[in-house]
Amino acid sequence: MNRLLVIDDDRLHCDLLQLALVRYGYQVTTAIRGADGVALFRQHHPVVTLLDLRMPEMDGLTVLREIRALDPCAGVILLGGGATEEEENRARELQVTEFFRKGLSLDVLIAMVQRVAQRAGMETKSMTGSSIDEMGQANSERILVVDDDVMARDLLVRFLSLRGYDVRGAYDGREALRLINESPPDLIILDLAMPEVNGVEVLRHLSESGYSGGTIILSGHQSDALLADAWALGPHEVLDKPLDLERALMTIQLVMVCREC
Repeated sequence: MNRLLVIDDDRLHCDLLQLALVRYGYQVTTAIRGADGVALFRQHHPVVTLLDLRMPEMDGLTVLREIRALDPCAGVILLGGGATEEEENRARELQVTEFFRKGLSLDVLIAMVQRVAQRAGMETKSMTGSSIDEMGQANSERILVVDDDVMARDLLVRFLSLRGYDVRGAYDGREALRLINESPPDLIILDLAMPEVNGVEVLRHLSESGYSGGTIILSGHQSDALLADAWALGPHEVLDKPLDLERALMTIQLVMVCREC
């Protein structure tokens, strides 16, 4: 089995990548500290290492230097969101294999992992027979964003559409139920406080109708009772408003993976 190593001080990001890559037949080890990552690299000799650039204590470039001392040919993908030109040049001097900009679609990263592993002469076909072509279709997942705040809804719809998702918006719970009945999405992102039909009522309908997709609740300053009612109906996650879009994207990707686990 192909072994991968993920080194990132963000535990949620590590868990997301581990869950996603295991589905494609990889054995994935994670580390949230650079020094631990180097030790795991020395122990396991992974075919590809996914390495965060910005970490405390030992940053990504320092880890990359240690990896190159151990194995000049190992595949290393640098997760380099916000890298400066100087940092990118230093990474190239250390023979980084690929750069990945954080915030791009998860399927883009998975395809990159397979490409790097293949370049290293490893078998990249997964245990379930998934191919790169099949993965290229991964982000055809459909998302419905339900929020009566027009600006917040449209911003999230545009943000996710630019990352390859098929996204629709609904302005209230009533319209959301109509769209869900027409064509159930893979994921529903649902504001709690809406007029007429609120988020809890939509969740209750989903539960009664046997909806099998993912649900994420958007919570602003609602009462504890309303949020408790929502949790009782089994959403996968709750995100606080105003949204941190990059954190929201990571949560969405994690829910998309975990609903099939």
